[in-house]
Amino acid sequence: MTEPNSRLVAVPRRRSGRRVRVGDVILSVVLLVLAALMITPLVWLISQSISEPPNAFQLPPQWIPQPPTLANYGEINSLIPIGRMALNSLTVSVLATVGALLTSTLAAYAFSRISFRGGNSLFNVLLAALMVPVQLTVIPLFILMRTLGLVDNLASVWLPATVNVFGIFFLRQYFLSIPRDLDEAARIDGAGHLRILFGIIVPLATPALSALTIFLFEATWNNYFWPSIFLQSSENMTLPVGLVQLQGNVGGGPAVVVFAAITAVVLPVLVLFLIFQRSFVESIASTGLKS
Repeated sequence: MTEPNSRLVAVPRRRSGRRVRVGDVILSVVLLVLAALMITPLVWLISQSISEPPNAFQLPPQWIPQPPTLANYGEINSLIPIGRMALNSLTVSVLATVGALLTSTLAAYAFSRISFRGGNSLFNVLLAALMVPVQLTVIPLFILMRTLGLVDNLASVWLPATVNVFGIFFLRQYFLSIPRDLDEAARIDGAGHLRILFGIIVPLATPALSALTIFLFEATWNNYFWPSIFLQSSENMTLPVGLVQLQGNVGGGPAVVVFAAITAVVLPVLVLFLIFQRSFVESIASTGLKS
């Protein structure tokens, strides 16, 4: 009597396993198709950047140029000072990212670990700032930068970016997922807030900090709006502003030079993501939404 029952129980388990495997295959195929659709424009951009001008915009596209050439990258510097612009973009992105990480970490710790009067109300007001379009802050911020004498200075771009509301919210949610028992144990040993933050919370929040680093660096590196408002001289321009200037200089000339410049701007952010992708995925998977 026991053998037929065991066989009846084993049959649906095999079928269930088959359904799971088929579902995994279908999901993998769908994800591969979506990934191919997303990466195709980038592959086409890189392909066009190493193509000769007569071979650009061919239909069907020539994914592997024959022959490939790197001369397009060499022509960029003759049209715009791309080296100087790249240094400006790197300076602005690094200073803005480091500053935003520091302020976001301190503010997130205060909102998640310290109870003070009006803390929840202040946090709600802070979240409301996410709904304010950045265009509304242009005039008061420009007046402030002009008063400080920072117009046409790189500080006018990276200094306002050192306070990032999304970064504060993102890290606060992650800090809330860290058990408070660790804080209590550290206080028994005589640790203060800064020691708890940088000795316990920050090491445990490495995935979230890595993901936020990607967000902040990418947003600052690709930012066109603020540099176009505050920067006027060519020696202070960043890469996004330089690309627009390059398009104007090239005019009816070879577009492959513009593609080469765009590729040079995109690749650093892509490499940064590839380096921190594991931490990025871990932070998204483990960040809670509790308040």
